[in-house]
Amino acid sequence: MDNYRAILAIVLAFFILLGYQYLFVVPQQEQKQPVVETTAEQAPQPKISPQVVQPKPAPAETIQAEQPAQFEQPVNLPAQQGRDIVVETSKYIAVISETGGGIKSFRLKNYREAAAPDADLKELITTDSYIDLPLYFTWGVEPRRAQIPLFAADKDTLKVEAGESQTLTMTAQLSSGLKVIRRMTFDPDSYLIKMSVDIDNLSETPLQGSSYLSLTNRPFVGKAQRYFFSGPASLIDGKLQEVKPKDLEEADQTLQGNITWIAFEGTYFMTGVIPENQSSQTLKLSAEGDMVNSLLLGPEDVIPAAGHLQYNYQVYFGPKRITTLKEAGHDLERVVNFGWFDKLARPALYLLNFFYGYVGNYGIAIILVTVLIKILFWPIAQKGLKSMKNMQKIQPKMAKLKEKYKNDSARLNQEMMGLYKTYKVNPLGGCLPMFLQIPVFFALYKVLLQAIELRHAPFMLWVTDLSAPDRLMIGVDIPYLGGIPVLTLLMGGSMFLQQRMTPAPVDATQAKIMMFLPVIFTFMFLNFASGLVLYWLVNNLLSIAQQYFINKQTAA
Repeated sequence: MDNYRAILAIVLAFFILLGYQYLFVVPQQEQKQPVVETTAEQAPQPKISPQVVQPKPAPAETIQAEQPAQFEQPVNLPAQQGRDIVVETSKYIAVISETGGGIKSFRLKNYREAAAPDADLKELITTDSYIDLPLYFTWGVEPRRAQIPLFAADKDTLKVEAGESQTLTMTAQLSSGLKVIRRMTFDPDSYLIKMSVDIDNLSETPLQGSSYLSLTNRPFVGKAQRYFFSGPASLIDGKLQEVKPKDLEEADQTLQGNITWIAFEGTYFMTGVIPENQSSQTLKLSAEGDMVNSLLLGPEDVIPAAGHLQYNYQVYFGPKRITTLKEAGHDLERVVNFGWFDKLARPALYLLNFFYGYVGNYGIAIILVTVLIKILFWPIAQKGLKSMKNMQKIQPKMAKLKEKYKNDSARLNQEMMGLYKTYKVNPLGGCLPMFLQIPVFFALYKVLLQAIELRHAPFMLWVTDLSAPDRLMIGVDIPYLGGIPVLTLLMGGSMFLQQRMTPAPVDATQAKIMMFLPVIFTFMFLNFASGLVLYWLVNNLLSIAQQYFINKQTAA
């Protein structure tokens, strides 16, 4: 096997795997997130779309014949709109609507929409009609056909101070004879919220039906998200299931099993619901445009006359930070999915956070992780580079053999094997180190593009966000780029220098292709996160240093 053809195949594999996302994945369009400014006295009123009163095809009838007719009518708004209840903890500011009971706004205090320190707090809610607000609950009939309840909350505002949890209780009476009591308990230092819904049957007729809890979301739009999954996810029977929204545009999907949690996730954030009763649940997924509805349907129950039922959930609205998700429990950390390289990516992320704990800068932490990985692979890389250097020495003899036995492939292979044996050269010696490093590279690649730790994390000088492309602004708007991609250009230059120091293939065509690869990679990395570019640059510099020592040793 020709050693250089194998190396070329490996490098082209890098190009295909990385270039696919850059060249062929259609990016999401940026959207401006709605800014919700709320106070205890005044809060924004959502726009109520007239289309929400048009029901989708209804599921099979689950209400007994004795159920009042009003229960089956299309939704109608209450005669008056309820208040907006503001809940504030150390982690977030939430706004809960008395009309429908859903969450109108959920802004994270520790995260912002942009890297600027004065940017708006990160908003997780982008829907604007009452029945499309997350955590909209109905019983006995699916949400778009149900009467919108008007709740009365026991508090105007809720300030959750350190050291104690607080509960918001909201009560509504429906024309069907049901009384609904929603309780949400907020912890001062956690994103996890406890939620219970009590259903009291005040009528003289037993009622039969199921619980419906709706989680409706639009994407958490951002530049770093455009190449990664954004949509509904669930942990069912211990397996993570992610459904692409475009698949839901063709047909709704129904999932069943032991449902640990359901969620809507982006690259960095998620909203999720954890049912207390995980068995006998059904998850129905649907989409309208970019809006995805995850409907958690409970098992069928009967409430006797003057009877009572209670449904319990836990809710997580917050960042996809593995340590935070582990603290919340319920295997929520499984929502962070690094794909095929997950087993390697998680230790890499641990190392990144470990070094950050000491240096306080994720850019420096990336450099330290790169150095550590290079040290671990140094012996096999050293052996591979020496093998390539030895192959370069016997290339003239190989060329003569190819010319001499160009019409006798069997004899050529025999003579080549003899040549390798004489000079103690392994034709695969230069390829093996590269093969071994490919999984590690792609694991780190996934971490540097998906880890929320790097979102808006500064490095130094002009690099103020390691999750965004690096741009040095010079006061002139450069077409397509905006500013100068300094790190990317340095990375391309280092890759070119590395190519010049590496033994060149005998075949002139292969040599030209190899020398052109730095240009391809530079173009491909222009819009990659600066954290990934920094890793590649440092790795190239370390490889150049290693190649320099190898060249010096073999020349002696």
